[in-house]
Amino acid sequence: MPGRFRLLSWDEQAVPSPVRNRSIPEATVGRLPRYLQALGGMAAEGTVMASSEELALAAGVTSAKVRKDLSHLGSYGTRGVGYDVAYLIHQIRRELGLTQDWGIAIAGIGNLGHALANYKGFGDRGFRVVALVDVDPSKIGERVGDVEVVHIDTLPELVKERGIAIGVIATPATAVQDVGDRMVAAGIRSILNFAPATLVVPTGVSVRSVDLAVELQILAYYEQRNAALADVRKGGGAVAFAPSR
Repeated sequence: MPGRFRLLSWDEQAVPSPVRNRSIPEATVGRLPRYLQALGGMAAEGTVMASSEELALAAGVTSAKVRKDLSHLGSYGTRGVGYDVAYLIHQIRRELGLTQDWGIAIAGIGNLGHALANYKGFGDRGFRVVALVDVDPSKIGERVGDVEVVHIDTLPELVKERGIAIGVIATPATAVQDVGDRMVAAGIRSILNFAPATLVVPTGVSVRSVDLAVELQILAYYEQRNAALADVRKGGGAVAFAPSR
């Protein structure tokens, strides 16, 4: 079928697939973990086949979006039957690179760094925390789980010795750029930034930022809007929004 990916056999799935010539849209990549989580729940309940409607409901999206997203993986399901849950889990894990373990280094072993280092969910999803780094002398030598905190100056050696592929920044905002620069210089090309600051990186380095305060502010906006709409419904009036200046 020209222009589409064919469905791989189970034997072919065992072989790691090369990088696709056609990339998957970023928005689709962002939804794949949600599908994987939903499918995991279905598999735990003994579900063998799932329709796009069932997967959509579990993932919180529309069935049309599910079908379109999964078509980028070469999975079209079977009309009237749906998707093979176990097969689809394997497809998504392979596409996300979760068929192998990824070594992670966490920089900044404060409260957030400790919480991330102790998070048991990483291992279940193919991620291993193999290095903890900091600059605070009081933190050096501390053990968090099975990993000892070392000085960030040793990061280049750790990347080579422990196969670190992903760096996680859990430092204060003032240290973000310096830590990011050190990670890039050490050979890390994927960074997850939890600090409330923008990280500038060279071309070829991927960064995902999670600012919890920003997410709370967005939720506050929706909460305020919903409360206003609820008041209007009670009073039978209309919402008046102040014009932007």
